[in-house]
This record gives sequence, C-alpha cells and structure tokens, in this order.
Amino acid sequence: MTVIQFLGGCREVGRSAVAVDSIILDYGLKPSEPPEFPLNGISPQAILISHGHLDHVGVAPNLMDYDPKVYMTPPTAELTHILLKDSMKLMEVPPYSKREFRQFESNTVDVEYNEPFIINGWEITFFDAGHIPGSASIHLSKDVDILYSGDIKLEETKLLEKADTNYPETDIAIVESTYFGVEHPNRKELEKAFVEAIIDTLDIGGHAIIPAFAVGRTQEVLMILEKYGITPYVDGMGKEVGKILEKYPEYVRNAKSLRKALRKAIPVQWRKREDVLEDPSVIVTTAGMLNGGPALFYISRLYNDEKSRILLTGYQVEGTNGELALERGIINLGNKTVQLKMKVEQYDFSAHADDRQLKEYVREVVDRGAEIIFAVHGENTEEFASWIRNEIGVEAYAPKNGEVFVI
Repeated sequence: MTVIQFLGGCREVGRSAVAVDSIILDYGLKPSEPPEFPLNGISPQAILISHGHLDHVGVAPNLMDYDPKVYMTPPTAELTHILLKDSMKLMEVPPYSKREFRQFESNTVDVEYNEPFIINGWEITFFDAGHIPGSASIHLSKDVDILYSGDIKLEETKLLEKADTNYPETDIAIVESTYFGVEHPNRKELEKAFVEAIIDTLDIGGHAIIPAFAVGRTQEVLMILEKYGITPYVDGMGKEVGKILEKYPEYVRNAKSLRKALRKAIPVQWRKREDVLEDPSVIVTTAGMLNGGPALFYISRLYNDEKSRILLTGYQVEGTNGELALERGIINLGNKTVQLKMKVEQYDFSAHADDRQLKEYVREVVDRGAEIIFAVHGENTEEFASWIRNEIGVEAYAPKNGEVFVI
C-alpha cells in the first residue's frame, strides 16, 4: 500500500508539495501577497527537490524539525541555498529560522542524473527535466512505480537541452499542467519580436526593463541579447546565479556561449543604479514577477516614461505585481501604487511544456504503462484530467490540496 498526499500546487501554480509515504517531493511557496505555504502533512524521512525555484523549495527548511535528508542535483543545491538565503532577507517574517536553514544546508545530499539511490525501500532516480539547470523529473520504484514530472520542458532552448524522457515503466504519473490549453509561440520568431521591441525602445530614447527569473531565464535572455549584438546591464541575483552555472558546464547546452554572454553583460552595483538610467539602456533584472527586486527601483524611476517598456519574460502568477502590470497597467511600488505609462509586454520564453507537448508527454508515459495520471501545477488541471480520461482512456484526477490517495 502506498499513500500519496497532495499538500500544495493543486489547481494552482505555486507551493508545490507531494508526499509519497514518508518522502516529500518539493515543498515550495506561492509568490502571492502574503505568500502561501503547503499544508502540514507527514513527518518526512526524506525530501526530494526537483529544482531550485522558490515555488518548489521555498519553505523546505521549515521541515528540518524532522531531520530529513534533502536530495537534489549539485547545481540545484547551490542555487537553492542562495535563493533561500535571499528569501529570508526579503520576507518580513521568514517561515524558517537561520538554524533551520543551516540544518537544511547540512542535510543536503547531491544526486546526479540517472544514478539510482535507495530511501526506505524506494529506488529513486533523477532525470534531466530541461526546465532550468539542474532541474529533475523524479522516478520512484517500490511496490508501485511513480513518475513525478516536476516542471518540464520538452524542446531545447538557448540555455538547455530538452528533457530526458527515457524513464523506466511507471504505474502512476504526477504531471505538471501549467500551460495546458496554451501553445507557445515559435521560439525563433519570439526571439526576433523580443529583440525588435528592445531596439525600437532604444531608438526612441527609452529604457527596456526586462524582469527575469534569476535562475535560468536571466541567463537565457543574456544569451539571446549577445547573439543580436545588444549589450545589456544585469542587476539582481541573476549575476550570482550566472557565476554558479559556469561551475556546472555539463548542466547547460553550450557552456561557451553562456560564458560569452555573461562576460559581455555589464553588472550593476546598487549604488550605481541611477547612473544606468542616464542614457537609453537595456536592463535585465530580478524579480521575474515584479514582486520585489531591483526591477522595482528602475520602474519607480520610469513609470511615467511613455518611451520605456517593461518586457516580461515568463509566467505571471495571479496576484503578483507582474500580473497586475500586465492586466491592469498598474504596479505596487511598496510605498504607493501607480499607473504605468510605460508599455508592458509579455514574451513567452517559457521553461515549461505547452499544450501539445503536455499531451504528447502523457501519451508517452501511458504507452509505458501508466494507468493513473494526476494533473497538478496549473490553473486548468481539471480540464487536463478530463482530456486525459476522454482522449487517452486512463484514470486521471485533478486533486485538491489536502487530498489523499491510497494505491
């Protein structure tokens, strides 16, 4: 008998957390105001982290009272530690203490792709998920085989190879659903439109503010800009993340191109931010959803400038500043909410599978034996589960947070 408990990330994007018996897969936060955390579940013997985004790992140190080992790939471990440290500074009331964070660091165990290990009778294997450097899909095998997709990308990008889907057979798949019902634009055409918007902005004397997630998206954007001969400024944690990724060349598609892009970008010291705005400029900066970070400094200086643009590069969770800017043209700067005269545009450089790829992915895991699919990590999981039942003919569920399934 295997017990699967869904503690977060169900019918929503954010705070991903699933328990399989005494093992927890991810334990993240939802970047809303205020942040939302997973439900209290079990006393975990181990935590498996799929990747270093805060919606998958943001409150994992909160579980250290149980003294579990924490398993993740080497780049995920290093990226996670700096993101959590930064998160502690930014939150008014961090959900974990410095002691818990130190224990989280000391309890971390590095895991390489395709190298099985055992936890409490479960054979665990991590596979490259193609989402960000070090990201993993996780296969668990005991009396039943379970595949947890994590966040997955099924086509190559400037930064990464596509996901490795050479999994063993599985009985149950827990599949992300972020972009069910949405087709991503052609990547090359998207890059061209993105660059054209930046050049147009510079030509009329404006500033192009590019909010980007520190892990993965910042580095990909820098590689795109370098390809087109654009020299950007880079601000925020993306600078430090770039240095970390250079240490793990085997986890990126083209380490030489990444290194070249990082060298050409101009890092910004916080005391010099005003200087950057003296002339038309391109600034790649955190945070990707505009909830804090240096991006708000630049926007606070430019929100009345009709020549300047905000070019969002990723998914904007409902309730975040980025979603507010995109949908309503306003932004909360912390001390005030303002109307934006800057243009706000979104370029879908998504690190997730789109509708077509998700459907192909499910067909493939079903062909390999999956008889039950759980659709998670999305706002249309019920529709995805319904499509799976009707079109593929296997059991499919869109669990709610707190639901328990006994297999």
